[in-house]
Amino acid sequence: MESVHIDEAPAHGLGALDLSHRAKMEILFAVLLGLFLGALDQTIVSVALPTIVTELGGQSLLTWTITIYLLTSTISVPFYGKLSDLYGRKPLLMIGIGLFLAGSALSGLSQDMTQLIVFRGIQGLGAGALFPISLAVIGDLFTPAERGKYQGLFGAVFGLSSVIGPLLGGFLTEQISWHWIFYVNLPIGIVALAVIWRLLPTVRRPDASRNLDYLGAAVFTFAVGSLLIGLTNKQTADWAAFEVGGLILIGLVLGAVFVFVESRAKEPIVPLDLWTDRTYASSIAATFLISVGFFGAAVFLPQWFQFVQGATPTNSGLYSLALLAGLIISSMGAGFLVSRTGRYKAIVMGGLAIMAVGLLLMTNLRADTPLPVLWAWMFVTGFGIGPTLSVFTIIVQNAVPMRALGVATSNLTFFRQIGGSVGLALVGTVFANRLTAEIPTQVAAAGVPPQIADQLAAAGSDGTSLVVVGQDLGQAILAGVPEQVRPLVEPIIPNIVFGIHQAFSVAVSEVFLIGVGTTIAALLASAVMRELPLRTSFGSQREGVPGRAGDGLPPGVVSQPVAARQPAAD
Repeated sequence: MESVHIDEAPAHGLGALDLSHRAKMEILFAVLLGLFLGALDQTIVSVALPTIVTELGGQSLLTWTITIYLLTSTISVPFYGKLSDLYGRKPLLMIGIGLFLAGSALSGLSQDMTQLIVFRGIQGLGAGALFPISLAVIGDLFTPAERGKYQGLFGAVFGLSSVIGPLLGGFLTEQISWHWIFYVNLPIGIVALAVIWRLLPTVRRPDASRNLDYLGAAVFTFAVGSLLIGLTNKQTADWAAFEVGGLILIGLVLGAVFVFVESRAKEPIVPLDLWTDRTYASSIAATFLISVGFFGAAVFLPQWFQFVQGATPTNSGLYSLALLAGLIISSMGAGFLVSRTGRYKAIVMGGLAIMAVGLLLMTNLRADTPLPVLWAWMFVTGFGIGPTLSVFTIIVQNAVPMRALGVATSNLTFFRQIGGSVGLALVGTVFANRLTAEIPTQVAAAGVPPQIADQLAAAGSDGTSLVVVGQDLGQAILAGVPEQVRPLVEPIIPNIVFGIHQAFSVAVSEVFLIGVGTTIAALLASAVMRELPLRTSFGSQREGVPGRAGDGLPPGVVSQPVAARQPAAD
């Protein structure tokens, strides 16, 4: 299909791309498939890692199979967003899906861990395009007043992938081969590529500059690389170590240099003028804070189900269905509500308030908490999280001109991913410290003699050595006790196990307390945003302002906001 200039796109009725409703729905389906690939890969691989290491060896390189994917997929996000604004969504999205599929196929063919790490890096380079460009394509297809009906589907895709990923990964690894956790991406990706190639036009900016910001790109790559590696190393080292604190400090310094470089660039990767809009800036800040807080639930809940409840890694996703049900329902519902009313500020603030309440309830988690009660808390938490996944994208895209849609969407994705990395490092530290402090207290409270409780705490000085998900904890404790005292310890093994489970639960509850704090901070950030009228056409975000070159409106065409509390135009 021939490319079109963005200023030639019609400003009424059919949106930025003059396509039939059926074509838009087919493109939407293909984009959701691409998004599903990226979301699925975040959960399907982790289940197979023990099997992969057993077959390929290289235990010391295991973490790099995750780290390299995180690095390449995060660093590439802003580049895809900027380039898609300049050269069109279609070529960049096809390049991203193509790289992801090539990396998937090569990862499945890996013969050693080094090869797998390199190919996972290629896969991550492709994945960096899937999230921001997919969301930007929705911005091209539908006006802000229409987008809510479709943005909610993205939250549903994330939720479904969280359940399907571990189940599918476990099934493929156990019944066929771990290689197929990568090969399964190929047919899905090929279908998405075919539809996008056939139907999606290439919309280019007619004034696109070829003066790309190469210096900014280099500084950004080193800054984010240092920051992410430092945060990842926190899982195995202390904050004071150079590989953690030193790299994080280097990343922050280079981040400041990057801002200076961008302020002088002709075609910056991250236009700084976007940050002068308080609606845009507060949305990015809130998204970052939500990711920091939500990561505790995303990471530690499955571990709690496996360690305390004895769930298998494959089935741990099923135990999280209550959280995902609340998330999917509210994500889709919030999107429809925004489209129908034209209001979004009260919806996101209400969602954040509910999320804070849900996380506060989950700070009461203990080893003997009844599962129905926990599932109710999880549903409330998920119900609060859902609107943040769908509505903030609408807010950000509505606050910027069409010419910056890709870079604005990619910034939202980037800060969501960085927030998750910061959250993992932060909550991991809090969890380990609290677990170490709680083990002797909780074991003693369970009726174990103080001297045995102290010996257990000394044996697991960092706390986490007593917590190995998937092992029989009672047998592991007994195996570490001298044979002559086993007759004394064996009768109280159930008390010891319960005490350690209780300590683990209290440590997890501390993680949720951090989430309460960051969610309240996100709520305060959202309170300062302006509620801009949702556009029913493509152009400036300000009501009654004639379209300008690069905004997506022909000169003189006026952008009309949707009337508050009136159905959006279809």
